[in-house]
Amino acid sequence: MRFTSASRPPAPANAAVSNNDSRGDQEIVFDVCKRVANVHGDIREIVDAEVRRLAPLHTADQQADIAEQAVARLNGLGELDRFLHDPQIDEVMVNAGREIWIERAGNLEHVGSLTTDRVDLLIERVLAPIGRRVDRSSPIVDARLPDGARVCAVLPPVAVEGPTLCIRRFANDVRRLTEFTNDAGGAVCRAVLDHRCNIVVSGATSSGKTSLVAALLASIPTAERLVIVEDTTELPVTAAHAVRLEARQQMVDGPPPIDLAQLVRTSLRLRPDRIVVGEVRGDEVLALVQAMNTGHDGSISTCHANGPLDALLRLESLVLQAAPTWPLAAIRYQLARSVDVIIHVERGANGRARRITEISEVVATVPDLTANGNSATPTLHTLATCKTGSLTQVAELTRGRR
Repeated sequence: MRFTSASRPPAPANAAVSNNDSRGDQEIVFDVCKRVANVHGDIREIVDAEVRRLAPLHTADQQADIAEQAVARLNGLGELDRFLHDPQIDEVMVNAGREIWIERAGNLEHVGSLTTDRVDLLIERVLAPIGRRVDRSSPIVDARLPDGARVCAVLPPVAVEGPTLCIRRFANDVRRLTEFTNDAGGAVCRAVLDHRCNIVVSGATSSGKTSLVAALLASIPTAERLVIVEDTTELPVTAAHAVRLEARQQMVDGPPPIDLAQLVRTSLRLRPDRIVVGEVRGDEVLALVQAMNTGHDGSISTCHANGPLDALLRLESLVLQAAPTWPLAAIRYQLARSVDVIIHVERGANGRARRITEISEVVATVPDLTANGNSATPTLHTLATCKTGSLTQVAELTRGRR
């Protein structure tokens, strides 16, 4: 492998480090980076030799640790590399251009700090391989890294206190449905899938919505053809017969964007047995709702909400934004006829466990117009709910499309 000085950043002279690093080792790391910056060849071999020369009294493990840090600075993401390669860490954040925070086992931890120049360089390095860029004229970027991680970067003047970076990693393995619920909840979920009900999974940020959808998809017969539409690809899918579509964001001087609404319409022509939309948050809700009510049974999507009723009302407001001329009564009737079941998932008190807390069936009724021309609030029929910490089935599923 050939490296040039243009491909490697100079080691910062005054970078702050985490509390676990000794100052002496960091000086060796910076010295190694400076000495090998213009050397060509296998970067690891060159760094290893230089570390052995500069730190002959260190143990083999200490030398290996110093070499790892040097390689990360020269050819990776510097101080962030070790966190991004730790399978126990779900999210890595840099606040205000300096402070490094991580999410591990559902808990946030402050693990060190960087210099502002280093953060700018890291953001550049993250985006360069995927052809994206961010600057003062376009200070916000959302993107997917080659390994599937999702990155969001915000620069000043939008980020008031300094550049902000957030890298969220997603597990490649699919969790079992039993990890989200007990036998009673699993039985209800399987009945909902078997009856090809249209499902919306609701929950707060990082509550496990995507992981639950993956678990539901793993319970679907392998012969079914899935068309999966996402804003940023993050859903782990093991199905043999799946087509994945990803939206394209607006890029400076780049091709025109392709939004989720366009992809949902395209998915209708790809012969789907089920349409899966990663999350509805905009105009794509209109295309999805119409697809659910025109023969594309068993579709699945997610939305941010505090509960099943809030999820239905949120979908209602999204449809109203996408089609402001539609009467509210028509919107509520369309939703009631399109969405069959809402599964709500929450993060446990320990911050790690994600559990299904409620499964509700949408009651499809003829719109009842009130005096002001609006229909009554949508009605839900609870199928299962948490009692004393365990999900209990309280009613039988009545809706189904098979």
